Amino acid sequence: MKILFATAPGYGLTLPLIPVVWAARAAGHEVLLATTAEIAEVSARAGLPVADVFPGRDIWADLLANVKDGSAPDADEPEEYRLARQAQGPFGLFTAAMTEGTIEAGRAFGADLVVYPSDHGAGALTAVALGVPALEVGNRISWSARDLSWRAEHDDFLSGELVALMREKLGIGDAPPNVIARIDPRAPSMGGLRADEDHVDERDGAPWWPMQFVPYNGGAVLPEWTLRKPERPRVAVTLGTVVPAMTGVSSLKVVLDALGGMDVEVVLAAGTADLSELGELPENVRSVGYLPLSAFLPGCSAIVHHGGSGTTAAPLFYGVPQVVLPSFADNPMSAERVVERGVGLSHDPSAVDVETMRKLVRQVLEDDAFSTAAAEVRAEIAGQPSPSDVIARALAALS
Repeated sequence: MKILFATAPGYGLTLPLIPVVWAARAAGHEVLLATTAEIAEVSARAGLPVADVFPGRDIWADLLANVKDGSAPDADEPEEYRLARQAQGPFGLFTAAMTEGTIEAGRAFGADLVVYPSDHGAGALTAVALGVPALEVGNRISWSARDLSWRAEHDDFLSGELVALMREKLGIGDAPPNVIARIDPRAPSMGGLRADEDHVDERDGAPWWPMQFVPYNGGAVLPEWTLRKPERPRVAVTLGTVVPAMTGVSSLKVVLDALGGMDVEVVLAAGTADLSELGELPENVRSVGYLPLSAFLPGCSAIVHHGGSGTTAAPLFYGVPQVVLPSFADNPMSAERVVERGVGLSHDPSAVDVETMRKLVRQVLEDDAFSTAAAEVRAEIAGQPSPSDVIARALAALS
C-alpha cells in the first residue's frame, strides 16, 4: 500500500509522527511525507522520502514576520494566503500554503491512504480530494480533538472562510474526509485511552484508538558522557525551537543562575540560538547546542523547559520529572497537565526569580512523589499499543 503522511512544518507538529511513518515502512508499505520549509530536510535526515509541497517561499519566515510586526502582504499574494496571514495563526497559513502541493504530491505518488495530525487541515483536504481513506493521528499530549472541552473553545481545522475558499479553488467539494480512525497518543491518566479502550467520535462515528507516544527528536553520534551515569543529579534545560526564534533566550538567565548555585550537572540544549547575551555560563553547565533530548534524558533526574508539546512528552516517556515555564500557544496547557498529574511543577516565566527557580528544581529532585508519578506515567505509556500495532489495525480496518 502507498501511504501519504502529511504534516505541518514545525518540529513539534511533525516529529511525533515520524515513528508512525517508520512503522508503516517497516511493515513493507511505500511511504511519502509531504511537508515544507526546514522540516522537509529534518524529515529526510530521519531516513524518509519527502515531498516539499511549498518550495517557493519560507512559510516560517512569513509566519514569524506576521506575528512579530504584522507585515503587509505582497502584491502577488494569493487571496487564501492573505486571509490566513490576517488570522495571525499558523494553522490557517499552513492550510493555505500547503493544500494544493500536498494534493499534487499525493496524486503523483498514487496514495491509497492519507495520514495526518489532527491540526493539519491540508492533510484532511488532501484525503477528500484524492478520494481515499484517512487516518488522523494526534500529535499533542496537552490536548486532543477528542476532548469535548477543547471543541467547546476551539474551531476545528476544516471549517471557516479559508477552508471554504480552498475547497472552491481546488474543486474539492464540501465532503468530509473518510476517517477510518483517530489516534490519541496521551497516557490514560493524562486524558488518553486505556490500551483496551476505544471511543466513538460524537461528530461522525469514527473510532478513537489509543497509541503509545514514542519520542523522536533527531539522531546524533552520542557524546561519551551521555552513556555514563552522572555523579550528581543531571538536569536538562531547553527552550525548544520556537521560543528562541520568537523571544530570544533571555529567560534562560534566571534558570542558569539558579542551577549554577546547585550541586547538579546541567545540560543546556539551546540548538543554534545565540547565547552571547547570557555571558559566561556557570561551571556546572554543559552547553550542547542541538543534541536530541532522547540522547541524554534517560540519565536525567529533572528537566526545565518551556512547555512545548514534544518537549513535555519526551520526559513522560522516560519518567523524568519536569519544571515547566510555559511561554505561549498550548504551552500553558502542557504545564497544566504536568501539574495536574503530579509529574512536575510550573511557574510563570515572567515572574520567576533565582530563589524561586532553585526551590522548584529542588522540590522535583527531592520529593519522591514527582519521580513516582513520572514512573507511573512511563509505565502507562509502555503499555499502550505501539505505532506498529496501530498501523496494522488501520490497514486491517480497510480490508
